[in-house]
Amino acid sequence: MKDLIELDKKHFIHPTSPIQQQQEKGAKVIFEKGEGIYLTDRMGNTFIDAMSSLWNVNIGHGRKELAETAAKQMEKLAFSSTFSTFSHEPAIKLAEKIASITPGHLNAVFFTSGGSESNDSAIKLVRHYWRIQAQPNRRKIISLKRGYHGVAAGSTSATGIPEFWGMAGHMMTDFTHAESPYENNTNQAIDSLRQVIETEGSDKIAAVLVEPVQGAGGVLIPPADYLQEVRDLCNEYGVLLVLDEVITGFGRTGKMFGMENWGVVPDMITFAKGVTSGYFPLGGVVVSDQIHEVLKEKSKGTLFHGFTYSGHPAAAAVALKNIEIIEREDLVENSRQMGSVMLNGFQHVKEDLNIVGDVRAIGLLGAVELVQDPKTNKHFSPDAQVAPKVIEALHERGVICRAVSYGNSDIICFAPPITINENQVNTMVGKLHDSILAVQKQLSVTY
Repeated sequence: MKDLIELDKKHFIHPTSPIQQQQEKGAKVIFEKGEGIYLTDRMGNTFIDAMSSLWNVNIGHGRKELAETAAKQMEKLAFSSTFSTFSHEPAIKLAEKIASITPGHLNAVFFTSGGSESNDSAIKLVRHYWRIQAQPNRRKIISLKRGYHGVAAGSTSATGIPEFWGMAGHMMTDFTHAESPYENNTNQAIDSLRQVIETEGSDKIAAVLVEPVQGAGGVLIPPADYLQEVRDLCNEYGVLLVLDEVITGFGRTGKMFGMENWGVVPDMITFAKGVTSGYFPLGGVVVSDQIHEVLKEKSKGTLFHGFTYSGHPAAAAVALKNIEIIEREDLVENSRQMGSVMLNGFQHVKEDLNIVGDVRAIGLLGAVELVQDPKTNKHFSPDAQVAPKVIEALHERGVICRAVSYGNSDIICFAPPITINENQVNTMVGKLHDSILAVQKQLSVTY
């Protein structure tokens, strides 16, 4: 058998990876199996998956129920298009189920294959919504700096992380970014959003698109009143509000959807990741009754948007079983409780180690910031590579985690499966403490 590392180097272009490093060294880890919160590589090494891989394996690895559900559905109906009003039972039942668990008037679902497609679809749907009401100039999308919405053409343009903008040479037009509430108080962030709306012209704004918690930007939890202020501002200017629940949906934040932490109901949400816990590619957009009525009454002819795998029957069946498991095992409540344990652990790490600055968590979505001086919040130089060093130290101790270096900030992000128990949380936090301590000792000469 050919060596997998050499085959990987020769044939596999990895997403969001340093391409030269991968070509020179090959895959860092080749995983072979997963069970619960753990992943095991082909050498037999076991790791705590402290990121649920890509924020998405909410109910943990190795769930035979989901494999059995997928196999049963594939034996009956593996695939059928949902174009031209064709339909099938799994997609219909999943749409009904999602409508039943989303708050308020969010009751109609458009299916995609993942988060980037979901946000691209939302962007097109809100523009279509205004166009069929004789307001075709309402095209502009306002999102936030440090926000992440995906890597398709529209979703990349909505993303507020500059590193994603340069790959293909330029951004799409009609996208702009307001300040994030993380680096500003609510009043400053809302003033920034208001200024963008007025500068661009409220009659040209299609929607404001924000994450309830900014995930890839560094697990940035907004002030308690921020999302309601955004909702009120959108109402004031007659602008649609779209919440990106791709990371925060399906139990991640201790609520079924992140928006429920603040009691805010938008006009539209996007989802993916946790809807199937990563066992099948699936995403979607949920729209309000009001938007749905306008689409039904004013759209003429065919809605020329859709993906081959929109409403994939096996994916829909897996999603239904996944949601059933979340509800049956009370995993939303477990996320809330274990999130408190995790945050308490982070706070103890902060008390013990003097390069730890802000720590935060909402449910099982959390972060630890590393700073040169917590009293002044002075950051390390980017050249110090502090966060990557901690990630490597964690890896050596059997924990897979994620670093975010935005500007001068060094942030370690956590999003373990929402099945995690208290002993496992404490083990994970203990390894975090040891990893930061080891890096802190390395920095002692310059600290």
